[in-house]
Amino acid sequence: MTGGDGAPREQSLPEITVKAVLLGVLLSAVLGGANAYLGLKVGLTVSASVPAAVISMALLRAFRRHNILENNIVQTSASAGESLAAGVIFTLPALILLGHWQGFPFLPTMAIALCGGILGVLFTVPLRRALIIEADLKFPEGVATGEVLKAGYEKKDEAGGEGGGAKRIAIGAIAAALLKLAQSGLKAAQSSVQGSLTAGGSVFGFGTDLSPALLGVGFIVGPLVGILLLTGGAISWLIGIPVFMATADPAELAAIVGTARGYDAAFEVWSARIRYMGVGAMVIGGAWALLSLAKFVKAGIQSSMAAVRSRQAGSHTIPRTERDMPVTWVLRGTLALAAPIFVVYMLVVDRTALGVSGDIHLTAVAVGTVFALAAGFLFASVAGYMAGLVGSSNNPISGVTIATLLAISLILYWILGADSFDAEARLAGAAAAILVGAVVACAAAIAGDNMQDLKAGRIVGATPWKQQVMQVIGVTAGAVAVAPVLGLLFEAYGLGGVFPREGMDPNEMLQAPQATLMSSVAGGVFSRDLPWGMISIGAAIAAAVIALDETLKARGSSVRVPVLAVAVGIYLPIELEVPMFAGGMIAWLVARAVSAGRSGDAAKAAKDGASRRGLLFASGLITGEALIGIMLAIPFAATQSTDVMRIIPPELVDSTLTAVIGAASGIAFVVWLYRTALGRRGASAA
Repeated sequence: MTGGDGAPREQSLPEITVKAVLLGVLLSAVLGGANAYLGLKVGLTVSASVPAAVISMALLRAFRRHNILENNIVQTSASAGESLAAGVIFTLPALILLGHWQGFPFLPTMAIALCGGILGVLFTVPLRRALIIEADLKFPEGVATGEVLKAGYEKKDEAGGEGGGAKRIAIGAIAAALLKLAQSGLKAAQSSVQGSLTAGGSVFGFGTDLSPALLGVGFIVGPLVGILLLTGGAISWLIGIPVFMATADPAELAAIVGTARGYDAAFEVWSARIRYMGVGAMVIGGAWALLSLAKFVKAGIQSSMAAVRSRQAGSHTIPRTERDMPVTWVLRGTLALAAPIFVVYMLVVDRTALGVSGDIHLTAVAVGTVFALAAGFLFASVAGYMAGLVGSSNNPISGVTIATLLAISLILYWILGADSFDAEARLAGAAAAILVGAVVACAAAIAGDNMQDLKAGRIVGATPWKQQVMQVIGVTAGAVAVAPVLGLLFEAYGLGGVFPREGMDPNEMLQAPQATLMSSVAGGVFSRDLPWGMISIGAAIAAAVIALDETLKARGSSVRVPVLAVAVGIYLPIELEVPMFAGGMIAWLVARAVSAGRSGDAAKAAKDGASRRGLLFASGLITGEALIGIMLAIPFAATQSTDVMRIIPPELVDSTLTAVIGAASGIAFVVWLYRTALGRRGASAA
């Protein structure tokens, strides 16, 4: 088969080839390194599934023989490195901030990343059926990746109208890339705008990110998820923050806010206190989601066991596109990984600093190992579900990790008898909790990203077990690369206020915001100063949302309120939720506009056509911004400055001029997405 081949479900094309493996390994290491820098710098990572699909498509065209499934295999491996980097950078740098590590030792760093990443792959095997087929979630980046791959191999326009799917994706990608370049590279446009209202000492903060990619994600996930996300944001920013500022002890509030004013003051309050409401909501929401999905997970495991028995009996009734990795491999692999995790914990958890006996140390390490495996599956399920709701780029893995840290820190606090700990022992206890959280974070990050890849594979007709094998290969490549990359970044910039040597420029330091938060959470448990009140309030809100959703279900309502969508909204900054809400509203308005005056099959056909046009353009927006975001990391890292491409004077970077340019650009993309989804005739009528 050659370059233009699609992948009919009844046809088996080459997938795992030598060139696919080599390209997948290379891209996994490169994209993982780039995202490690971005995450440590700004606290956000970029899902690499769509960029990996585009890059691998371009590279594979250099070969005479290639096909869409081979292309999909490359992006599957490549995106694993990016997602693994997220799990690592959100946790392991906290060991440096706590003073437990002075750098990133290769073997422990690699082992933690590798074990956590492979666990994430294994745990997604039964989840694929549960979340992609049974729950039928959106998985926006997975859909975008699948549409990008299909458009790249289309021979004619299947999207309706002029130009073809590839053209729509390309136009959206180029436009989004140019805006991202202007925002992050040239500094000629702001990437977000914020404002605030002050009343009686309380601040009501509001704002929006001007990201075309988030707008595209919102279009894909639809109006309901967009509304629920913004509802969660309103709970935090329009209720939680003002109420806290009005009722908090003045000394406590002053310590949190410092010299910040307006929106910045609201953000400090959210970061220090209110986001913990989201943590409490996600803990309850995650547990409820897992209970709700239990029957699907059980069915997935039973189906996998039946597939094993069928193969052993010589039956070949299972379609190629439904063959997962055997569940026996999952069970054996999980048990096998317990040994290296246990060994790493034994070597890294400092018994001398803890000042405990060998028996207590052994007990703590054993409990940590079992907890990592159990929590890894729990939060891999939650992360996979949230990725289906809001996408991998917006999947709050840091929130999942915080929930893990809270639980294991409390357990270790009790086992170790930390009531009598001195300062050094408290830091050692917090470091032990961070190590457990790192395995779970890597598993959850990989699980969310892998579910996107498996969704893309389902769209293009891939073989699931082959994707799962390539995910393990990609994780391995990313785990080997991540330790030297982190070491290089630490030596070049410093992390979170910690510098490897004197005389370094603090303005170039990588803030490592998630790792800083993780060190605060784990340290807070051992020093007993966490905001448990906020966590409890979030848990109560989640319980109320669950009760509302169950009431709607009992009444047979078509409207449902998934608790995790609200919980994620409480946890995320409100400016990330506004563009997703806008994208969802565009999808709703377009569906209404194209179906007006039609009924039955005609209305459905019109909605389907508009949805595909909008989906292709939205996929392009995600693709372009993600690609340029990763590409910009190269000159930023090489010059150790994010201002290397700036074309305007420093005093204009955050000025009214750049805010107006950014806002106008954001509004233009909103209108453009709406008109594109309507189609040329709809746009003319509009």
